[in-house]
Amino acid sequence: MRSEFKMGIAALLGVAAFTVQAQAGGFSRGEADTDILFEDGTVNARAGAVFVSPERKFDTIRGAKSTDGTFSDSYWIPSVAAKVQISSALGCAFTYTQPFGASSDYGAAAQLADQISGAADGSVNYYTKKHFITNEYGGTCAVNFQVGPGKLYLIGGGFVQDFDYTAESYYGTLHLEDSAAAGYRLGVGYDIPEYAMRAQLMYRSQVKQEADGDFTPGALAALLGSSPVSAYGTGTLPQTLKLSLQSGIAPGWLAYGSVKWTDWSVLQTLNYNITGLGDQQDDYFWKDGWTIQAGVAHKFNDRVAGTVNVTWDKGVGNGADIMTDTWTLAVGAQIKLGPGDLRIGAGVSYLTSGSQSYSKGASFDATAGGDWAYAVAGSYQIKF
Repeated sequence: MRSEFKMGIAALLGVAAFTVQAQAGGFSRGEADTDILFEDGTVNARAGAVFVSPERKFDTIRGAKSTDGTFSDSYWIPSVAAKVQISSALGCAFTYTQPFGASSDYGAAAQLADQISGAADGSVNYYTKKHFITNEYGGTCAVNFQVGPGKLYLIGGGFVQDFDYTAESYYGTLHLEDSAAAGYRLGVGYDIPEYAMRAQLMYRSQVKQEADGDFTPGALAALLGSSPVSAYGTGTLPQTLKLSLQSGIAPGWLAYGSVKWTDWSVLQTLNYNITGLGDQQDDYFWKDGWTIQAGVAHKFNDRVAGTVNVTWDKGVGNGADIMTDTWTLAVGAQIKLGPGDLRIGAGVSYLTSGSQSYSKGASFDATAGGDWAYAVAGSYQIKF
């Protein structure tokens, strides 16, 4: 039985680690590929990307049927990881990804509703387009010790995360940027490769972004002038804690799953100040998020392994926007191709219905029905 489990373990572990989520909770996007620390090889390098196309739209706006199309923009999530096994007990990896981001482009009906609300309460911070992205550059090392039939891994490292935010409105364009904010990750893992068994607990710290920028007046040029004025903003992006488990269950078969907590309640508001306009904020009032995934992987032959998984992501919205539960079904494959391994995958997510209201911090009242999001992914790895 042991020899049968050994056959194709690398392929099964690889394809199980390759998950595709078409729509993550909150502003979550990519995760650093620290799984490469567990893989064989003195030098490993892997690079890939996920393309996500969410189809979120309003069904009604201020009680009337919406004529707007989709307001959620498509996006890419890049991922790069390179590991060097310095000794049998120590390996270190460089990783790059985009952990958080969002992009929305609101239609005419939503813009009008925003303007009506702004005129009623005297606010000038409503926007037609919003976009932000973060980039994470990290270094993580793992020390392993032989403990019983497997190895105990102690994992730790740091990362630098930037932040770039742009919001366009009739009144002008706000741009905020933080070039570098530091964070860290800590983890522990236990691995028995002979049976494809692995348990891992990984913590990623929160990051406080302090961004400088400017506001380029549009309709407010008569008040502020036509030249950009200075702006400043602060906000905190959440800490996470993730437990991952996997095990061989029969020759050529592997079951896996994970539970992830994301501290989205730390993001109540994004606060900023525009010279001449004073303090303002974007309201979120989010709740903590939970993501639960379960899947199975199978080795078909010496060249191909495949996986299928289901993910539930708890909605974090509290009425200031529509951030509802999502359910994702994803499939993937790992194929030996040329000198390395090709991973490909696809996923489809169902975004459950929800609503937002002005009384809870939204710019206007609106509802959304059940919507869909789609994703495709690919990566290639070489080891030696």
